[in-house]
Amino acid sequence: MRLNNFVKIISFYAVFLFSLPSFSQLPTISILGDSYSTFEGYTTPLENEQWYFKTKRDRTDVEKVEQTWWWILCKEYGLQLEINNSYSGSTISYSGYYGRDYKDRSFITRAPNIGNPDIIIVFGATNDDWAGAPLGTLKYENWTEEDLYSFRPAMSYLANLLTENHPKAKIYFIVNDCLKDEITGTIREVCKHYGISVVELKNIAKKTSHPTVAGMRQIAEQVGNTLKPKE
Repeated sequence: MRLNNFVKIISFYAVFLFSLPSFSQLPTISILGDSYSTFEGYTTPLENEQWYFKTKRDRTDVEKVEQTWWWILCKEYGLQLEINNSYSGSTISYSGYYGRDYKDRSFITRAPNIGNPDIIIVFGATNDDWAGAPLGTLKYENWTEEDLYSFRPAMSYLANLLTENHPKAKIYFIVNDCLKDEITGTIREVCKHYGISVVELKNIAKKTSHPTVAGMRQIAEQVGNTLKPKE
């Protein structure tokens, strides 16, 4: 009799545990970003250039991964990070700072390496703006290698690549709050064409042009309210 009761108790707890939502059942999210989304030891691949580090640096007060916008977003909005492929200084186009070729680190080149998430967040174009990348002409097909050295065709090529490779994913593009109108306007137009949601940041706290601890939380909240509005 005691054995039967023990078996019943074990069976009850087994059913109970299997009925609980597991960590793996959380919506997965991958990030394709630049310096704003880096943190030492937490990018894929690890060799990507970083801007935020574990050791304290005068240029920022962010010194813990738990202070990054994406960590806060995952924790407070019930998401599981799949891949964070962020690279400091990277551009969407192939054109980098001082006329350098950034093809090796561009968003286009890294886009195939973000796993297979439920949600994709692209946080870029800041360096295209700051580096003064050529704008070029917007086009939605028949891109050439030369086209991808200009922002407008590169932006549409990236959007096309992501939507084709991830037809079931929900894609969001985060727009920094300090970009030129030509850059922001292009992002809006391209994202509308491809059905990508746009999150335009506002009044983000920064130091040396990068989000502070307070700024990171602002980003997480502004993005989170778009992804999953709190009641």
